Amino acid sequence: MYRERASRLTGAVVWTNSPSGSGEGRVLPDGCMDLLWKEGRLLVAGPDTRAHVTGGPPATWTGIRFPPGTAPALLGVPAHELRDRRVDLADLWPAADVRRLTDRVGAADDPVRGLEDLALRLAAETAPPDPLLGRLVAALAEGRPVAATADELGLGARQLHRRSLTAFGYGPKTLARILRLRRALALAGAGVPFAETAIRSGYADQPHLARDVRTLTGLSLSGLLVRR
Repeated sequence: MYRERASRLTGAVVWTNSPSGSGEGRVLPDGCMDLLWKEGRLLVAGPDTRAHVTGGPPATWTGIRFPPGTAPALLGVPAHELRDRRVDLADLWPAADVRRLTDRVGAADDPVRGLEDLALRLAAETAPPDPLLGRLVAALAEGRPVAATADELGLGARQLHRRSLTAFGYGPKTLARILRLRRALALAGAGVPFAETAIRSGYADQPHLARDVRTLTGLSLSGLLVRR
C-alpha cells in the first residue's frame, strides 16, 4: 500500500510504500529526487529519465520527495551525478555522519517523522532554493516552450542547460518532456479522452502521446492507468 502526505518542509512530500506480492513496481519520472529509508539504510534516489522498475522481496520503503531542483543543494551533490541511480547516502557523505543520521532516523517513533526531521535540519543549514529554478519549473509545468522561458528568465541556452544539469540532472527539454508526461497522466487519470489529453498536454496528437508514454514509462497509456 502506498500513502503520502504533504511534508512540513515546504513543497516536499513524505510517503511510505509497503508492496505486497513480489515487491515489483514502477516509479515514473517526475523531475524530483528522494531521500529514502529502507531496513535501516539511508539512500538517495536520483532524477529518473525513464521509469525505474523495482523488484526483489517485499519491503517497506519510506521517503521524502523534494521539489524539483531543490535536493542537490541539500545533499551537496549535482543532480546529474545521480541521474537514473539509487545510491547509499554513505557513498556521498562521510561514513561517520551517515551513521549518526541513520541512528537518529532509526530511533524515531516513525521513519517518516525521522526523515522529515532530517530534511528540515538540512534545509535550515542550506541557503534557500534559487527562485529562478522555481520559476523555470512552474513555466515548463504549464507547457511554456523552453526557448521562450529562457528568454523570460534572462538566461542563454547554454547557461540554462548547465544550471538545469546541476539542479535537475538533465537539460530543460528533458524536464519539460517529463512534466508534460505528468500533465497527461493527470488528465487521462481523471477520465479525459486520450485524444483530448494529448492536445491539452502539449502533444502534437494522440500517437505522439502514445509514443512518449511508451518511451518514458515502458507501458502504454491504458496499461499504465490500469496499473495505477
